[in-house]
Amino acid sequence: MSGEDISAAGIARWLRESRSFAAKADIAEVVNALGIDPSASVAVGDDCAAIPDGDGYLLFAIEGFINEFVASDPWFAGWCGVMVNLSDIAAMGGRPVAAVNALWADGRDGALPMLEGLRDASRAFQVPIVGGHSNLQTKTSQLALAILGRANRLLTSFDAAPGDHLVAAIDLRGGYREPYANWNAATQAPVARLRGDLDLLPQIAEAGLAKAAKDISQGGIIGTATMLAECSGVGAVIDIDHIPIPGEAPLERWLQTFPSFGYLLSVDPRHLDAVLARFHARDIAAASIGTITRDPRVRIERQGQCETVWDLSERPFIGCAPLPLNVSARTLS
Repeated sequence: MSGEDISAAGIARWLRESRSFAAKADIAEVVNALGIDPSASVAVGDDCAAIPDGDGYLLFAIEGFINEFVASDPWFAGWCGVMVNLSDIAAMGGRPVAAVNALWADGRDGALPMLEGLRDASRAFQVPIVGGHSNLQTKTSQLALAILGRANRLLTSFDAAPGDHLVAAIDLRGGYREPYANWNAATQAPVARLRGDLDLLPQIAEAGLAKAAKDISQGGIIGTATMLAECSGVGAVIDIDHIPIPGEAPLERWLQTFPSFGYLLSVDPRHLDAVLARFHARDIAAASIGTITRDPRVRIERQGQCETVWDLSERPFIGCAPLPLNVSARTLS
């Protein structure tokens, strides 16, 4: 499939059938099985659980990793254990406090690469690992990590508003960590730059420049936009040709890529230039790639064609749609 001539209809069909979309759609099964109440005071569907605490919020997130990834690249899995959790915290407008991990491996030799990756990322991002669970008596390597953070003012998945710009901000410096669709702009970057880049998100939140955001996950750019739209009770129209992309990346791969630094933000038109300027000042590619709509469809445009990827009025994506009145679980001042 050629990224140069693929139609909007072809991209939409291919995304719906992709492994990345299927993995995100599985969330709906978990939400249903747990009987999670959409009116609960701590809403489910954000990158972190946001728990009111004094004049701010505690943020609580967890990430686990597929066995084949941990087995094939254990050091990077350890690094990602820290990094992707930090992305979740930042996507909510927060800053990290500390992390804990759970690790299974075949002896010390099996565990050491994962532990070294965890240690290296902990030092680079200056986030302490303060405990966890370990089992070195198993033949299968597994890894999960949970993190605690804090936000003064939230970015959420529930506050994208019709008329907002959908902004994509992605660090294009780096390359693929083969064989997976992981875009690594982190492991060779100066540590001060890593920390400064992550702090952009809480700065944007605290300046009142945006209320809604998500980090671009393994659902890719379009899958992440669909999750954001569902949680906010809205839709989106995305112009594929406006998405920031490295010159060497095929479009079809890029649309399923998990970038080490990548976010979608829903931005009021009044604040668009200010938000873009903050990312550009740190040499991070950022652009308005579409608009948030009242129509509950996620649609893509390319070369004059428009095609629906997912109609949220017909079926859920991750099963975290808001209440009918579309009242956010949290009120931001």
